[in-house]
Amino acid sequence: MKLAVIGAGAWGTGLSIALSGRHRVTLWARRPEVRQALRVDRENRRLLPGHRFPDALMIGEELEGAVVDADLLIVATPLSGLRPTVRRLRDDGLLRPLIWLCKGLEAETGKLPHQVVAEEIGHDTPYGALSGPSFAEEVASGLPAAVALAASDPGFGHRTALALHSSRLRIYANDDLVGVEVGGGVKNIMAIATGICDGLGLGLNARAALITRGLAEITRFGVALGAHSQTFMGLAGIGDLILTCTGDLSRNRRVGLALGAGRTLPQILDELGHVAEGVGTTREVARLSLAIGVDMPITQAVDAILSHGEPSALAVEKLLSRDPKVEAS
Repeated sequence: MKLAVIGAGAWGTGLSIALSGRHRVTLWARRPEVRQALRVDRENRRLLPGHRFPDALMIGEELEGAVVDADLLIVATPLSGLRPTVRRLRDDGLLRPLIWLCKGLEAETGKLPHQVVAEEIGHDTPYGALSGPSFAEEVASGLPAAVALAASDPGFGHRTALALHSSRLRIYANDDLVGVEVGGGVKNIMAIATGICDGLGLGLNARAALITRGLAEITRFGVALGAHSQTFMGLAGIGDLILTCTGDLSRNRRVGLALGAGRTLPQILDELGHVAEGVGTTREVARLSLAIGVDMPITQAVDAILSHGEPSALAVEKLLSRDPKVEAS
């Protein structure tokens, strides 16, 4: 296939490296100086240093040239860039079947990525979301990973998953687009929470309890939005949750660790150098869960820390002081 990857962050770069062995891949970055650096250095020295580009991986110059003959577009921007990207593709007559890698709920609107895309381009162009337990550094290194691809048109999703699938990057088709997006987005909130827990030194027992109850929150929220509960037992649910909450490469977990250690959020984000999607997603999920009547105490505690400056230790103490409940609730 001819693939155009729009966005040269760590994940877009890592996926481009992984896919270029079997497909014709063009990687495009929005900023001209970034495109030039990628072309000259043949690696993404800022976000994915040490991972040399395969000779076959092309760096696009203009967006039109990068996507005009592509069979599939892969939008690898942060979530904040999804709407302007698909809008530009629509306005410039460059729409092709597309999938995206970003996760979360859009700031201010609280919409899932597929809702954003549908608002901008309608339903005539097939689209989908790729999500699951996958760190960019490991994918770029050729280490095994498995992810889920869910699409607006199940037929498109199954065909695309089959075309992109390889022994090192296994891609499983999933027909629950809402569930895959909710799992991928809300697990970042739980990764921040787990990082806070570890940063406060609360122990492995507490971490396990938090991840387990976090999965219950994700499932309640997803089902309320129309997802299938079984989706959260798969790659885009518990798989991604475990990796992001425990893996040292997780940006959202690192945010939580620093918060638990007493750092301020502006300091943390300034030093991180990457987008941590869970920070913005927390605010939107906390707001939406209250509006639709879904109980999400961990999410509300993380939001109190991120949005309202509540000390991490106090937020955790409030969580621990909640009345006991039946586990299934």
